[in-house]
Amino acid sequence: MAGLPRRAKQNTQVSKQDLSFMSISESEDDGDSPHEDEWTPEQKAPKTKAQQKPSTAKPRKAPAKKPTAKPKSEAAPRKPRKEKSTKLDTNIAQEGLLGQTIKQEKKTPKKTPVKKKMVQSPVPEKVPIKEERRSLGISDFPSTSTLPKGTSIKEEMLFKREEATDEEPPDDFTFGEPPLKKLKPSSDSFGKPVKHMNSSAAHGGHEMNWNFVEVLSEKTNVEPWVCSNLIQLFHDDNTIPFIARYRKELINNLDADALREVQQGLEELRSVAKKAHTLIEKLKKEGKLNSGLHTSMLNCRSADEIEHVYAPYKTGSKGTKAQRAKQLGLETAARGLIETPAQLNLFSYINSNVEGLSTLQDIEMGVQHILADMFAKDKDTVEHIRSLCKQNNVTIHSTLAKATGKEKEGNVKDVDKFHLYHDFTCSINRIHHHQILAINRGENLKILTVKVNVPDRVKDAFCRWCVNERWRPKQFARPELMKILHNSVEDSYKRLLYPLLCREYRSKLTSDAEKESIMMFGRNLRQLLLANPVRGRTIMGVDPGYKHGCKLAIISPTNQILHTDVVYLHTGHGHGIHEAEKIKRLLLNFNCCTVAIGNGTACRETERYFADLIQRRFFAPLDVVYCIANEAGASIYSVSPEAAKEMPDLDPNLRSAVSIARRVQDPLAELVKIEPKHIGVGMYQHDVSQTLLKATLDSVVEECVSFVGVDINICSETLLRHIAGLNSARAKNIIEWREKNGPFITREQLKLVKGLGPKSFQQCAGFIRINQEYIRSFCRDQPTGNPRGTDQANPSSSSSKQGKKKGKTSANVPLNPNPLDQTCIHPESYSIAMSILAGF
Repeated sequence: MAGLPRRAKQNTQVSKQDLSFMSISESEDDGDSPHEDEWTPEQKAPKTKAQQKPSTAKPRKAPAKKPTAKPKSEAAPRKPRKEKSTKLDTNIAQEGLLGQTIKQEKKTPKKTPVKKKMVQSPVPEKVPIKEERRSLGISDFPSTSTLPKGTSIKEEMLFKREEATDEEPPDDFTFGEPPLKKLKPSSDSFGKPVKHMNSSAAHGGHEMNWNFVEVLSEKTNVEPWVCSNLIQLFHDDNTIPFIARYRKELINNLDADALREVQQGLEELRSVAKKAHTLIEKLKKEGKLNSGLHTSMLNCRSADEIEHVYAPYKTGSKGTKAQRAKQLGLETAARGLIETPAQLNLFSYINSNVEGLSTLQDIEMGVQHILADMFAKDKDTVEHIRSLCKQNNVTIHSTLAKATGKEKEGNVKDVDKFHLYHDFTCSINRIHHHQILAINRGENLKILTVKVNVPDRVKDAFCRWCVNERWRPKQFARPELMKILHNSVEDSYKRLLYPLLCREYRSKLTSDAEKESIMMFGRNLRQLLLANPVRGRTIMGVDPGYKHGCKLAIISPTNQILHTDVVYLHTGHGHGIHEAEKIKRLLLNFNCCTVAIGNGTACRETERYFADLIQRRFFAPLDVVYCIANEAGASIYSVSPEAAKEMPDLDPNLRSAVSIARRVQDPLAELVKIEPKHIGVGMYQHDVSQTLLKATLDSVVEECVSFVGVDINICSETLLRHIAGLNSARAKNIIEWREKNGPFITREQLKLVKGLGPKSFQQCAGFIRINQEYIRSFCRDQPTGNPRGTDQANPSSSSSKQGKKKGKTSANVPLNPNPLDQTCIHPESYSIAMSILAGF
C-alpha cells in the first residue's frame, strides 16, 4: 500500500472541490458525534501546536472562498446548538467565510473561554499569510485544517502534505498497483520499462481492426503493460532466459513458462493477421473483395473465424446456397422481409423460365437461405449464441464407431485401448487435457465417433431472441412471412451456427490440450535437467541386458572414461559368481563406490544381483551403493554422430553405459546431447505439433543451461550452444578461440570472438562463468613476459589471414580478472555492484 499516499497527495492537489467536500462531510459527521472533543483526525503534531496557541486558528480561513450552496447544507447539523452557532455566525459574517464554520467547530474544544478567543480574534492577523500565498501563486489554495499563529508557508505546506497522506480519496480504487509506475519511463528496453512501443513490433506489418496488446492480454491473462513490454523485448531479439533474469521490472517478475506462453500467443496472433492479409490480397486479385468482406476479415481473431468467413469464396467452390439465391436477385426480397414486410410480394419474383424462381416454394427457400446467411455472419448474433452456450452445460460425447466391427481382427487390440471412451460424456468445462488427446487419437484411428452436444434450450432461446428482438420485422408481417423468418432462424442455427460452435469448441479444446501436453513435457524435462549431480565420485555405469550381457563403464570424477567391459550376469547357473569377482576387482582397482544401473531391459534382475552382493558385503572394504538411472534416449545417443565424434573408439553398446554413468554425475551436461523428445517424459508427444514441441523443449533446455551457468573454460561445445544468445556456429568459434588463445580471463574477451556481436554478448554474458581460482593458477604457470601465453594482446602479430578481423582483435578489452565474472551479475550492472560494494 506504499503507493496510496502518493496518489492521495496528487488527487488533493488537483481536485479542490473534493477536498472541501470531504472536510465538510467529516465535520458534519463529527458534529453529531458525542465524542467530537475527544478525537482529532489526521495529524498529531499540528494538534499539539493548536492546543498551545488556540487563538491563531482563524488566520487560515481568510483566503478561502466558499460556494453559496454549502451554507445550506451546513446549517442542519448546527440546529441542536443554536447558541454556539450564533456566536460563530457573528464572526463569520465579519470574515465572509461561512463555509469554514463547521471545520472550526470540529477543531475547537467545547469550553466557553476558547470560543470567546475565537470570536475575539482580530481579522488583520490573516493578511500576512494571504500575501505570502499570493507571492507564491497559491492564493486560492483551500484550507483544510487550522495552523498556529506565525506558521510559515513551508511549515504550512508540510502540514498540508501530512494531512493529504492521511486522507484517502473516495474514488481511488487502484490500491497501489504497479502498472502506473511501470509505464512511465522511456521506450528504451535496456533495463527501463517501455512506454512507446514500435507500431510494427506487434502486428509485424499486418494491421488488424483489433489491438494486439489487448487481445494478447485477454488471451494469456497477463497485464496489458507487461504484454506491451514483452512485445517490444521480443521484437528486439531478446531471449526468454535473459528477459526472465535481467528484465524483471519490465515483466512484473513473470517466470519463463509464462513468458513462453505469451510468446506463443503472440506468434499465433501474428499468423492470424498474416493469413488474413494474404487472403485479402487473394480475394482482391480474384475480384471478390468488397468493403464488408474486407472488414470481416480484419475483424477475425482466430484461424477458425478466418475459415468461416473465407469458406464461401474459396476457389473451385460452387458457392453457398445464399450466394446462388443472391445471383437470382432474391436479396432484395430477403431484406424487404425485415425492413418492409407489408409491401413485400413474393409472387412478383416468380419466373417459370429460371431455375430456382419457377415456384413460390423455390423463392421462399432462396429467401430463407439468404436470411440464414445474414444471421450466421452477424457479429451480435454470433456473440449471443456463444453467451447462451456459456450459460448452459455443453458436453462432448464419444462412442465406438460402427465401422470398427468390420475391420480385421488386428484392430481389436487398438479398440480395447479406448474402452474408457466407448460411451464417454463430459462437460467441455471439466474435461481433462489427456482425455481430449485420447479422444482425438481414437477419432483419427477411426475407432471413435465424437460429437459436441448443445442443449435444446439454447436453440429455443436463440430462436426466440432472433425473431422477437434482433431480427424482428420493422412492420407488420403476414403469417406466411413470419413462418419464413422462423425457418430461416432454425436453418441458420442447424446448418451454419451449430457446426461453427462445434468447430470452435473442438479447436479450442485440442489447442489447450496440446499446449498443456507440451508444457508438461517441458516441466518434466526441466526436473530431469536440474536433478542434483553426484560430483567428485568415480561411477560405474551399468547398461543391463540378457543375451548380450551387461555393459560396464567406469568414469572418473572429471568425466573421463577409465575402463569399459561386458559381464554376463543372467546367462547360466553359477556363471554370475565369476563375474562378481571381476566386478569386485574393477571396483577395487579404480576405488569406485557408486554403481548406476539403467532402468531398461533386465533392470530388476541386475538390481537384485547387486543388492544381494552389497547385503553380503561382498565388495568389502568398499562401501558400495547403487542407484537406478533413467536410460531413455541412451541407445539413440550411442549411435548418433555426436557420440561417434566424442567416443570414436568405443562400441555403441558401451557408449550407452558411459552415458548412464554421466547422467548420474552431471545430468545437465549429458542430457543436452540428446534430442529432448527422445527422453520420453511427455504425454501424447507424437500427437501434438512437432514444431511447437521442438521449439518449447529447446527453449526449456536453453533456460536450464543458462540459469545454471557454464564455466566457459571447461565446458563442451554441446553445452555451450544451449546458452541464451549462442548457437552452434558461435559455440564452435568460442571453442576455437579458447584452443588458440588460452582460457578466457574476463567476460569482455567474448567480444573478440568471431560472430559474437553486441546483441549476442548482451544475451549470453550473464550466463557464462569464469572460475577465478583457475585463472589465477593459470596465470601463475605462464611465463612472466607473456602471462597469457598468446599474442592476443599484440594485434600486430596476428596472421595475415585475419586481416579483416584486425579491428575486432585490437579492441580495447581489459585483461584483468574481475571477481564479478564468476557471478550471475550482468556486465551492464557491474558499476552498480561496485558502488554497492564500495559502501561497505
